[in-house]
Amino acid sequence: MAQSANRSTTSQRKDVGIARIMVKGGRFDYQLLFIVVTIVLFGIMMVYSSSSYRATFNGLKNYYFALKQLKYALFGFFLMYIASKVNYKFLRNLANLGMAFGFVLNIIVLFVGKALNGSTRWIPIGSFQFQPSEIFKLILVIYLAHSFVYYGKQLEDVRVLIRIMAVPIISIGMIASQNLSTAIVCFAILLVMYFIASPSLKNVIILFLGAVIVAVLFVMFKSYRGNRFDAWLHPETSDSGFQVIQSLYAIGSGGLFGRGLGNSMQKMGFLPESHNDMIFSVICEELGLFGAFVVLLLFIMLLMRCRAIANNAPDRFSGLVVSGILTHIAVQTGVNVAVVTNLIPNTGVTLPFISYGGTSIICLLVEIGVVLCISRQTKVEE
Repeated sequence: MAQSANRSTTSQRKDVGIARIMVKGGRFDYQLLFIVVTIVLFGIMMVYSSSSYRATFNGLKNYYFALKQLKYALFGFFLMYIASKVNYKFLRNLANLGMAFGFVLNIIVLFVGKALNGSTRWIPIGSFQFQPSEIFKLILVIYLAHSFVYYGKQLEDVRVLIRIMAVPIISIGMIASQNLSTAIVCFAILLVMYFIASPSLKNVIILFLGAVIVAVLFVMFKSYRGNRFDAWLHPETSDSGFQVIQSLYAIGSGGLFGRGLGNSMQKMGFLPESHNDMIFSVICEELGLFGAFVVLLLFIMLLMRCRAIANNAPDRFSGLVVSGILTHIAVQTGVNVAVVTNLIPNTGVTLPFISYGGTSIICLLVEIGVVLCISRQTKVEE
């Protein structure tokens, strides 16, 4: 009898340990999943349409980039499923360790990273390469949510704020040295999450003004960033305005309903990065303003769903995590669309879930997995 009782106790302890890491049951948010799957499938279709000419021109199969994007997406959905099963409270225990890991990755990429188009953003591992900055976004969200909840009302104390922000801001600075656009997205996440967590508007304004000053300095000391401002203001005369002009040509020639799927002219070697940063301009050319509106509507639906989950989150930590992920997707989408339409200078930010890129889509789907996990642990009556 004693042995049976001991076995039962041991089994219960194992079940409790597993429950701390894995989540069972709960209400799965199929609405959010459907929106994400729709955007990803649409993105794969547009990657094929916008990259088929380039692939053929380089002697590859016309579906080469689309097939790679499909593989990345399938792996991302697999990781999303796992993330939706992991208890978000367990992720909180890894917040400080995760930030240390992200900090180290940002150092490593500066020394052993692979350079492309003048920026060192990728760490190569055999035939595979990844961008640490994409991984860092989720690490940043979890770390900030944990820190803001842990310190609570002490967030107005400047000394506490420095203690929390020192490592993230240094990491963002290292990212900015090679990729200012991603650094801007990371800082936007930091600023919005701090604004939600702290009632101190003064500190938010100070952080914002400090970021503006640093961004101006980065632009001044990097000549190619100054050229991007010139291309933004005077694309027709600037030596760096070719991409902007071609993007505007694509958008203008699409009209209301577009040339038709696959009928873009600008992707025929005229528009650089047509399947990556500038894929939204191809969408406008082939599907017109109507197609662009539908895409933006899907993103709005996605953000509204995330907002509803954040509002009904089980606790403050999970609410901040969803808010951070929402901010990431919203800011990156807005910046990409603004760049393509020449509302702001070219920054090289991809369109979430749609632009070609393995690290980006995998990390974004993992973030959605975390949101689904939090949604599953929200009470139905809420």
